[in-house]
Amino acid sequence: MRVQGNIVDIQNKRIFKGEVEVEAGKITQIREVNHSVENYILPGFIDAHIHIESSMLVPSEFAKIAVTHGTVATVSDPHEIANVLGVKGVDFMIENGKKVPLKFNFGAPSCVPATSFESAGALIDSEDIKKMMQNPDIKYLAEMMNYPGVIYQDEEVLKKIARAKHYNKPVDGHAPGLRGEDLDKYIAAGIYTDHECFTYEEGLEKLQKGMKVIIREGSAAKNFEALIDLLPEYYENMMFCSDDKHPDDLLLGHINQLCERAVAKEIDVFKVLQAACVNPVKHYNLDVGTLNEGDDADFIIVKDLQKFEVLQTYIKGELVAEKGESFIQHVDFEVLNNFDTDKKNIADFEFHSASEKIRVIEALDGELVTNEIEVDSLIKDGNLVSDVENDVLKMTVVNRYENAEPSIAFIKNFGLKEGAIASSVGHDSHNIIAVGVSDELICKAVNLLIENKGGVCAVTSSEEKVVPLPVAGIMSDKPAVEIGKAYAELDAMAKQLGSKLRAPYMTLSFMALLVIPSLKLSDKGLFDGNTFKFTSLEVK
Repeated sequence: MRVQGNIVDIQNKRIFKGEVEVEAGKITQIREVNHSVENYILPGFIDAHIHIESSMLVPSEFAKIAVTHGTVATVSDPHEIANVLGVKGVDFMIENGKKVPLKFNFGAPSCVPATSFESAGALIDSEDIKKMMQNPDIKYLAEMMNYPGVIYQDEEVLKKIARAKHYNKPVDGHAPGLRGEDLDKYIAAGIYTDHECFTYEEGLEKLQKGMKVIIREGSAAKNFEALIDLLPEYYENMMFCSDDKHPDDLLLGHINQLCERAVAKEIDVFKVLQAACVNPVKHYNLDVGTLNEGDDADFIIVKDLQKFEVLQTYIKGELVAEKGESFIQHVDFEVLNNFDTDKKNIADFEFHSASEKIRVIEALDGELVTNEIEVDSLIKDGNLVSDVENDVLKMTVVNRYENAEPSIAFIKNFGLKEGAIASSVGHDSHNIIAVGVSDELICKAVNLLIENKGGVCAVTSSEEKVVPLPVAGIMSDKPAVEIGKAYAELDAMAKQLGSKLRAPYMTLSFMALLVIPSLKLSDKGLFDGNTFKFTSLEVK
């Protein structure tokens, strides 16, 4: 097979008319040839850090859509399903991903559960990590979210890092806001990447200290604008990722969108493509071609180097997508789950108090970090209730692995004027998380998800809409286009109920992620991410 076009030679920063010759999935020759083809040939895009589960799609269905946007590989942390099903869940992701051409590169989840302050469905300890590191399908130790454990030299945390080092596999980082001496300790442990930077200054310090900074632009967390100005100088040590991308967003685009935005800022296209196509291969030692002779024929053809409209995607010489059409076929798979809790009563969501002020989570649109604020209580019949007028709404996290009392908190900036929304995608333990204008509607939303053994939903007193997620309570068993459309309709309903957030369900799912400051809620209670301790809802 021969493919002609303008060949983008990233390493030598040149573009020339030529052709790529492919035989048995490998590039056998790249040569200069004069022709009239105007399209561009370049290496395929790589998402340098993503949780496939957040797309609500199993890997084989995710691949169908990703290849239409020129993505040929991912660096994937399966800790979402691992928190539900343990190593069995990781094995499911690997085996399902192997059934399609896209090159999934899975890591061993380092923090299952993410903390000891929440209830998860499984535990992965250092002995499990040791076994997983022996598996050639495991490419790295996935994000070490327990940065306090690294800094204060927790024995189990250090054992996990040592297992990865023993097998010469990289250790991924997760250190939001970490600076100064604490950052030095984190790096000294052997952790060299971070996708959690949310300011220019933080990113700059990490780059200057030798870390590789991954610019994240997901459905909820969006750090592109804060970090992109670092790329011109530090392009050899930066990558692009989406981290968490919901299905409706994935249908619209992937890493190609970040390339378009970066080039629009007049950043050198070779530097942009170095970050998007080459750096992940080098850092993670991926078996992915970068458009060199002898490489796997993993490349894409785009219309131009401004919009990056993908015309064709090749993986190992196979044409897997053309002009928005995916040639990846559906594969059958076993539906696994871990969901065992009874329906709740309205009284379970009451919080009796006489406190004049309460501690409230302030959600920030486009960020995973939150603020802690204090507001006046609204109490009816001794029960703390949602203050819709001031946008301070009751929130709950419900243990989905066993019967337990729901935890209660309050959150600002969700904006709901009526109804409630809920999700069993609650990072990282994936308990049920819900927010609403009344205890009755919160209970209704929670019970709808319990009936479906997982999903995302929105309810009012007269209406309910649910997208079931039967695979581990976090992924659909349906095709990508179908789930993407259903999720988009649900997202629209949440916004009709009053939410002004760009991605209300994605934001909601992170309100239980304790390892990101400042204030979050687990199924065991309100948690201060700065002190790493539980705190009180009531301000006394």
